[in-house]
Amino acid sequence: MSSRRIILLAHGSSDKRWCDTFEALAEPTLKAVPNSRIAYMELAEPSLEAVVRDGVAAGSREFTVVPLFLAAGRHLRKDVPAMITALETTTGANITLSPPIGENPLLGQAIKDVVTLQLAHSAKD
Repeated sequence: MSSRRIILLAHGSSDKRWCDTFEALAEPTLKAVPNSRIAYMELAEPSLEAVVRDGVAAGSREFTVVPLFLAAGRHLRKDVPAMITALETTTGANITLSPPIGENPLLGQAIKDVVTLQLAHSAKD
């Protein structure tokens, strides 16, 4: 049986450029963390359902969903938990929903670092 799968969950958009941005952000994690995938809540593929079903078909039963959201709004409080409950019921998987990445203080530090770099770059112009 395969080990736990990590799913980086983004909202999704019909604009391919939006998806490209999230896929670029996810790439270092996807390369470094075994059994990790990106999925979209809506408007883009692969869907959360497709990624879970593919994992279950490959023998995985344990999943952790890491939302690439800045805060827990309606989608993370209601929509995603309902999707997870339905997937657990239909697939027999055990799916854990992590807090959104925006709640992690490391993201705040990364934003500060980006702003500091931008200010240094602007000062050189």
